[in-house]
Amino acid sequence: MLPQPAEFVSLAQQTIKGFLTLLLIFLPIELAFAQRSQPLLRPRLGEDIFYFVLNSIVPKLLITALVGLLLFGMRPLYASGIFHGMASLPLALRVLLAIVVGDIGAYWGHRWSHEWPLLWHFHKIHHQSEAMDWLVTSRAHPLDMVFTRLCGVGLIYLTGLAQGSLGQGSSVMVVYMVLGGFWGYFVHANLNWRFGFLENYIATPAYHHWHHSNGSARSINKNYAAIFPWIDRLFGSLYLPRRSWPQSYGLKVRVNQTTVHS
Repeated sequence: MLPQPAEFVSLAQQTIKGFLTLLLIFLPIELAFAQRSQPLLRPRLGEDIFYFVLNSIVPKLLITALVGLLLFGMRPLYASGIFHGMASLPLALRVLLAIVVGDIGAYWGHRWSHEWPLLWHFHKIHHQSEAMDWLVTSRAHPLDMVFTRLCGVGLIYLTGLAQGSLGQGSSVMVVYMVLGGFWGYFVHANLNWRFGFLENYIATPAYHHWHHSNGSARSINKNYAAIFPWIDRLFGSLYLPRRSWPQSYGLKVRVNQTTVHS
């Protein structure tokens, strides 16, 4: 069923409110704690605003439809009672597990987007920016954004940490989506903040800026996780110098026959 006009109006209102909220949060702190000096009206700013609007609407509609199909296909599993144990866990524990499981799923979705040429065809749009700030987060092809998010969301449902067809798990998914979404804007932000030993456990701007760097072969195809760098360490894709920052960002030529990167 196609969305009704009222739904599009609601999404448009949410988009405007979301943009203004993020602007009020990140603009002051980026001005106060900028890692790199860059003009407010930087190159491709208009493109990034367009992608923000586009990806505030289209991915939500597609993910809702795809998750609906996933849950429909999982109805026999729900009926079998296989997930009753997960449903009995305390809510706080389910939320914590969902954040970890979702980040592992999103890690592999993101990594595949770099390693598989077809997926890279869409994902490379996100790496075109030669500047880094909070707005770069939304610079992505909608299908690329849907794929990566679905890898995280789908794994949460497949493990039973959220159980949509039983009317359960909405609070779990809300926390995961809100935290993951906000953290995405934070790690892209033009901020010079470092977290010391906590950088081993929590993603920071420095961690994700290295993912976008194009100045060193050592940093190419690294730091895929959205929230937890230890996932990259676990799978051998962590690169995080303690004191240095990337000198440049943007697209780089193909690294080998199967791997491409910014």
